[in-house]
Amino acid sequence: MPPEAGQVDTAWQPSDVQRDRDEWRRRRTLRSAAIAAGSTLLLLGAIGGAVVSSPGWERVQETYFSWDKAVSSFPAVLDGLWLNIRVMVVCWILILLLSLTVAVVRTLRGPVAFPLRLLGTAYVDVFRGLPLLLVIFLLGFGGPALSLQGLPTSPLFWGGTALVLSYSAYVAEVFRAGIESVHPSQRLAGRSLGLSYGQTLRHVVLPQAWRRVIPPLMNDLVSLQKDSGLIAVLGVSDAIRKAQIETALDFNYTPYVVAGVLFCCLTIPMARLTDRYARKKGYHGAGGTL
Repeated sequence: MPPEAGQVDTAWQPSDVQRDRDEWRRRRTLRSAAIAAGSTLLLLGAIGGAVVSSPGWERVQETYFSWDKAVSSFPAVLDGLWLNIRVMVVCWILILLLSLTVAVVRTLRGPVAFPLRLLGTAYVDVFRGLPLLLVIFLLGFGGPALSLQGLPTSPLFWGGTALVLSYSAYVAEVFRAGIESVHPSQRLAGRSLGLSYGQTLRHVVLPQAWRRVIPPLMNDLVSLQKDSGLIAVLGVSDAIRKAQIETALDFNYTPYVVAGVLFCCLTIPMARLTDRYARKKGYHGAGGTL
């Protein structure tokens, strides 16, 4: 409401110095943005000019950047990408369950739990030491040959199993770091309130650990989105395999570029979301800045 007659307006107003400071900051922000945009355009122009002026550019453009080939192969590659998405979602749920179990086992106390801790440690060491592609080959080709009763022989099943086993070893260490980062006084406080060990872990420790490990977990999810394409080596008709089939028709590699663009459309937004969340939560240095 406006001040009545005879009253002084006591609402805060910035001083002239503050206004000048704000104006200077605004001009500096605009200047920095203009310089960044100009330098980016200059760099991209230089790179583009060097590529376009190269002797083999016409051949590369025809082989890798054919618009007609991209349009004709897009539906098949997109259909294969949908399989990658489903594999990623199912595997990620199983990875969270298995890795959390392994992490909890590795944090158990007492000599009675030593065999379980040893088993968890051996699992993590083995699958972190094996390359993911090697695990996919071993399970994808060896698993069906075992003819285990009750288990499918589909390469999709065994490829997904390899992803789950490999990624669970890494994610288990993320969970374990989060659990052990919770101060011991939190456990003692829970036990002093009459909670059992399991109740303390469930209601006191794990909620705090979960909040702390969300940024690295999101980074692992970004990696899983890309690595789900490795199951193509088993003949699974995912995006990469569909691109390979389309390429084999006329040896034009544009479908591979289409598959790469589609994967980037999945991973880049998730990576930016991860960086934003990490900075919001104060995880400085996570993902860098633009």
